[in-house]
Amino acid sequence: MFKAIMIDKDDAGYRAEVKTVDEAQLPEGDVLVDVKFSTINYKDGLAITGKSPVVRQFPMIPGIDFCGLVKESRHADFKVGDPVILNGWGVGETHWGGLAQQARVHGKWLIRLPAGMKSDQAMSIGTAGYTAMLCVMALQRNGLTPDSGDILVTGAAGGVGSVAVALLSSLGFRVLASTGRPQEEAYLKKLGATEIVDRSSLSEPGKPLGKERWAGAVDSVGSHTLANVCAGTKYRGVVAACGLAQGMDFPGSVAPFILRGITLAGIDSVHCPLADRQEAWDRLGKELDPAKLALIGSTTVGLNDVIPLASQILAGQVRGRIVVDVNK
Repeated sequence: MFKAIMIDKDDAGYRAEVKTVDEAQLPEGDVLVDVKFSTINYKDGLAITGKSPVVRQFPMIPGIDFCGLVKESRHADFKVGDPVILNGWGVGETHWGGLAQQARVHGKWLIRLPAGMKSDQAMSIGTAGYTAMLCVMALQRNGLTPDSGDILVTGAAGGVGSVAVALLSSLGFRVLASTGRPQEEAYLKKLGATEIVDRSSLSEPGKPLGKERWAGAVDSVGSHTLANVCAGTKYRGVVAACGLAQGMDFPGSVAPFILRGITLAGIDSVHCPLADRQEAWDRLGKELDPAKLALIGSTTVGLNDVIPLASQILAGQVRGRIVVDVNK
C-alpha cells in the first residue's frame, strides 16, 4: 500500500484527494519505482483542479515529473536501486504519475539521474528546466554561438524562462529577458540577463518584418509574441518555441523565413527521444550553476499540501519551483 493523490470523476463530480492505494492497482509497466520527489507544474494544477481536460482517463494519479529509485525491473537498462528521472510521456494524463509514493512505468520512459545530482535538486529543475535545456540545445545545434549576437528569452521570469536565462548567460551568451513584471528586473539580472525587454512591446499585433534585434530566442509564450520574436530575428537566426502562455495561435508571416532564412525550432519535451533527454539532463548537471538554481528557488512540501497549491499555481501566486517530498 502507498499514498497518492487520486483524481476521479463520476456522478458525484470531479475531485482530487490523498488516498491509500494498493500496489496491485498500478498500471502496466516493466519498472516499479519508489518515488522520492515529484513536483507541481502548471499542467498538474490544471489536472488537479479540473480547469482543463488534462486528465484523459479516471481514476488518475497526477504528476508529470518524478525522481526515485528502481524497486523492481524487467527492463534491460535498469536494475534495482538505480536512481531515475521521468518527465512527460503522458504520465499524469493517461498513465498514473509521480504524485505518489510508487509508480510503475515503461523503462523506455526513464533516464538515469546524472552523477552528482540529488533527487530533490532534479525536481527543482523539473520539466521546466529540462525544456529550457532542450531549447538551448536547439539553438546551438542550429549554429548559434555567443558571437552570433543577443538571445531573447520571453516569459523570462517563469520556470522555463528563468532556467534558460541562467543557462544561456553561463554559456557566454548576452541575454535579453522579456517580462511583464518590472519588479523581476533585479532577479533576472542576477540570473544573467543583460537587458530587460518589456513584454508589451512583443505581445500586440506587429509588422510582418521588424528591425533585426536578436540572433536567437527561447519563446514559451506563443501567439503574437512568437510572431513578433520571429519578425525581430536576425538573418539566419534561430527561434526555439516551447510554450503557449499567450495562446496556441501563430498570427505571423512567412517574411522572416523566406527573406531572412530564420529557423523556427519546435521543442517537444513530452515525447523527446531518449538520447536527447539524457543529454539534456547530463548537461543540466554540469552547466546549470547551483547558485543560480538556488536563486530561482524552490519550496518543499508534502503530498497533503499539493491540492491547495494547485489553485495558487493557476492564479500565478507561486514564485519558484515546488518540490514534493511524497514521503513527507
